[in-house]
Amino acid sequence: MADRRPAYVLLEDGAWFPGTAPIEFEPTYAEVVFTTNLSGYQEVFTDPSYLGQIVVMTAPMIGNYGVNPDDIESDRPRVAGVVVRELSGKPSNWRATGTLSDWLGAAHVPIVADVDTRQLTRHIRSKGAMRGAVAAGEEPSDAVRAALAASPSMDGLDLASDATIGAEYVEGPADARRHIVAYDYGMKRNILGMKRNILRLFVRNGCRVTVVPAATSAARIRELAPDGLFLSNGPGDPAAVEYAIATLRELADGSLPIFGICLGHQLLGLALGGDTVKLPYGHRGGNHPVRDLATGQVLITSQNHGFAVRGDTGGVPGATALEVTHLNLNDHTVEGVRHREYPIGPLRTISPSS
Repeated sequence: MADRRPAYVLLEDGAWFPGTAPIEFEPTYAEVVFTTNLSGYQEVFTDPSYLGQIVVMTAPMIGNYGVNPDDIESDRPRVAGVVVRELSGKPSNWRATGTLSDWLGAAHVPIVADVDTRQLTRHIRSKGAMRGAVAAGEEPSDAVRAALAASPSMDGLDLASDATIGAEYVEGPADARRHIVAYDYGMKRNILGMKRNILRLFVRNGCRVTVVPAATSAARIRELAPDGLFLSNGPGDPAAVEYAIATLRELADGSLPIFGICLGHQLLGLALGGDTVKLPYGHRGGNHPVRDLATGQVLITSQNHGFAVRGDTGGVPGATALEVTHLNLNDHTVEGVRHREYPIGPLRTISPSS
């Protein structure tokens, strides 16, 4: 990788961080976030929940075990860009079929390496997640600064409509004991047609799953006559997915068991009268402590979300029917809720697929 060119990460507050570009790319603008995962970078980069985000990896070396066609969570990398401290060009793994830089380059995903990611992460933690740019060059140009200032914020963005599927499909045997309908707001799909992790868990436990697009009507859900309705993870601002909120408001009448994670959890909180807030720098990584309020047990969880349902141990303002069941121990934000009367819950921001 001796031919690396100068590159940089520029944040909307004017801070910038020099690095190098192992592949050629055009300037890219998106929200800059970080994840604390030490491994599993291929799963991170293909997770639809990272759609529209430049991801900073806090682990000091990335790419050391290469890439392969099995460790992916959707049909292609979904991140807008990748920032690393050290990028390995010589993977050591018998399963590897290529290098990380070649794989991301083929998908036209920019990489900036040799960045002081510790300093960048500390800046985001103190200032909050913000818009940013990755671009080639010795230092930020006026053109890149102007384009960054004009780029959209994550607030108000409906990315679920971009990440969802185009048509219904079914996983699992026809004679399964239970039938689940799953709203796809950006679930993780494997390019080889293998079962997604969440769906694999359903099927393994005796369920047939009908996966439906995010804009599917309440009438269609009732026509499918499921034993339960699952609300998936996904990217973007939950408050912007107004069509999904309206549909869930129709369905949350107690006639159908409903449960979900991440974006689905936030959408139902909105449908039942609650509100959501944008977290200062999000919860992304595999080491987030969460307390189960019923048992007092502390769980170390895998998470990837930038928004949360507003609330505390006293409940969810505006949604008196919801009871808070889980709290994050780092910032005391809501990680789980359930309905006090209806079979709605568990609803959590914790991923069960990791």
